[in-house]
Amino acid sequence: MLPKQRQDEIVRALRVDGAGGVKVLAARLGVSEATIRRDLEQLHDEGRLTRVYGGALAVDGGDEPFADVNAVHAAEKDRIARRAAELVQDGESVLLDIGTTALRVAQHLHGRSLTVVTSNLAVLEELQNDESIELIILGGFVRRSYRSLVGYLTEESLRQIHVDWLFLGTSGVRPDGRVMDSTMIEVPVKRAMIKAADRVVLLADATKFPGHGVARVCEPAELHTVITEPGADTATRVQLAEAGVQVVLA
Repeated sequence: MLPKQRQDEIVRALRVDGAGGVKVLAARLGVSEATIRRDLEQLHDEGRLTRVYGGALAVDGGDEPFADVNAVHAAEKDRIARRAAELVQDGESVLLDIGTTALRVAQHLHGRSLTVVTSNLAVLEELQNDESIELIILGGFVRRSYRSLVGYLTEESLRQIHVDWLFLGTSGVRPDGRVMDSTMIEVPVKRAMIKAADRVVLLADATKFPGHGVARVCEPAELHTVITEPGADTATRVQLAEAGVQVVLA
């Protein structure tokens, strides 16, 4: 990967997650931590991110994080999404979180006799013409760049429903199994989703193990299943299993 491509990937990752540590970015891009530090300093000087101790923060440049991330780790996300869709039986209800992996789950639900509830506007676009699916859209404030609905109305809508499955996204999973997120405005919605579901399934590719985030979404005991990849951090997977979470490798 050329330096320019690598730096663009760093900026893209920060736009999606809000923040990134040197170790996480180095593992994600397969380069040394020294290389990442040099890239972060250069990107900071160019005004494309804000350098902080241990990593960097995203700069709001008015771009569309959802569009940026949709093609990143596409094959990995699709394997995870396909495995998630296989858990669902016809006649059941599914709650889909924001994000591109949840969108890919929706793509694997086409033609199924299901009820799908979501705050993900990309899922709405994907399923709106599928007459086999009963589609329920939560209310709320539109976050255009993230293609999501958030706020009091979204949380209140979730208090009025109950579903069989929740497929949840994350910015990262801590080594102790805690699920974190960097987009703080989304966290109350995620917590309300967890309360509304019988079974909570976390969808997280290997780059999220261990991951980062400024706000706690839930403890590992609140999860039923985690679907990830064989490359996900082994120690974190052990912590999840010891907490009673089923860890599925896609």
